[in-house]
Amino acid sequence: MIITITGLPGAGKTTLIKQLSEILGVPWYSVGNLRGKMAEERGMTIDELNVLGETEAFTDKEVDEYQKKLGESGESFVIDGRLSWHFIPNSFKVFLDVDPDVGAKRIYNASQKGERDDEKAYGSVEEVKQFIADRVASDVRRYQKYYGVDFLDRSNYDLVLDTTNLTIDEKAKIILDRLKNAS
Repeated sequence: MIITITGLPGAGKTTLIKQLSEILGVPWYSVGNLRGKMAEERGMTIDELNVLGETEAFTDKEVDEYQKKLGESGESFVIDGRLSWHFIPNSFKVFLDVDPDVGAKRIYNASQKGERDDEKAYGSVEEVKQFIADRVASDVRRYQKYYGVDFLDRSNYDLVLDTTNLTIDEKAKIILDRLKNAS
């Protein structure tokens, strides 16, 4: 069993894959973390790497090939990544939505605590909202250019979940219940 999680920034993707991993006793992977390491190795922020990715395919292709290989491994796992659903088609595909203000506040709070080494500390929630808009627009351009897909198209997913007012336990329960019913 493979669960792929994608969604909007601040929806809680990484927190959720860790929770599902623990419940299911399977490993978890984060494409965002892989890209963050790639950015750090090049002395860049993730945002700078995303901009570079609009002209340089290697910034996406390396992690995308890694995802394909994971999906073909025959192992069970949980992964979060914008295109994990696309590169691992034999998965249960989940899209996490979030109110833009709530997502921005979550990212702002995480940045103030220094929880993400690959992202800067933001000065305000409004600054984060602009960051989210810019990141999503960059992602949409790159994925359309390289793969002809739109990760925002909710029809790509088995489950679309609005995480705005849900706890991590509630999110996990909804996904696991839907997965059980899909089997």
